[in-house]
Amino acid sequence: MLDLNQRTILYHGSFCEVSSPDLSKCAKYKDFGQGFYLTTDKEQAKSFAKISTRKAQESGVIPTQQNFGVVSSFEYIPANLRTQIFSTADADWLHCIVAHRKKGLFNSLVQDFEKYDIVGGKIANDATNITITTYMTGTFGDVGSQQADEICIRLLLPERLKDQYCFRTATALQQLAFIKSERIWL
Repeated sequence: MLDLNQRTILYHGSFCEVSSPDLSKCAKYKDFGQGFYLTTDKEQAKSFAKISTRKAQESGVIPTQQNFGVVSSFEYIPANLRTQIFSTADADWLHCIVAHRKKGLFNSLVQDFEKYDIVGGKIANDATNITITTYMTGTFGDVGSQQADEICIRLLLPERLKDQYCFRTATALQQLAFIKSERIWL
């Protein structure tokens, strides 16, 4: 995990080019809350571009004939921002994700994270979604208990998970310089 203290290239996968991110268009109830999500892994961004395109087609946002997604590339320019970077998939990381995905669980965490411009950590993607959903139902034990946390994290295979960074504020977005976009064919 990068701690974002140096210039780096970050990627965003979508059904369209995103050269000027708009937080009001970003979905709520994502892993680290509402924000613009990027990764250091271009292959992960390509995969998400394909998934995003299919979902946009299914919901009628774009025509079903569109046969490509788009990866937009940005240079991140470090600044004095408030960041929380989870270097590993641990109980704190898991609780943060659950708090942002489901109202009523770890409510105080959502408020605690409002102070951050950027939150980063391992990605809990569609492949891990069933494990996290199972955790949230209490199947592994009481949500937040050491037993449930350990079972869930072990099943997620955290060493295989890639990274994601959620730019949550306009101040954070100002540190992104759009470079280019490229089409990713389905």
